[in-house]
Amino acid sequence: MAQIKVYGLAEKLNSVKTELSNIIHASVIEVLQLTPEKRFHRFFPLDKTDFYYPSDRSENYLIIEISMFEGRSVETKKQFIRLLIKNINEKLNIPVYDIEITIFETPKYNWGIRGLPGDELILNYKVEV
Repeated sequence: MAQIKVYGLAEKLNSVKTELSNIIHASVIEVLQLTPEKRFHRFFPLDKTDFYYPSDRSENYLIIEISMFEGRSVETKKQFIRLLIKNINEKLNIPVYDIEITIFETPKYNWGIRGLPGDELILNYKVEV
């Protein structure tokens, strides 16, 4: 399981949402090995008055927050971050310094999904990759 939130300036984020979602999802499938139907993305296009960021970032600045079950190796998470930054940079021409990613991991039992605690679910994918 991975829930993904993306924050950016509305005027920039709205025009790339679909392609960005596809880039994120392809990376999730490739590295985290989630199944294709596990797309959980939310976009938060913000007005300039609601989004403050450092002066060394541009209007393309993105914050990507990923909440997921704990259990993936450090190397898997690093590979995921590298691939995501690379693909966003290459496909959307967003500079790497304008992309920030944070991964939040929690135990499965802290999730409530389909009426059950996450640790009681039968998953069709591996978390320990």
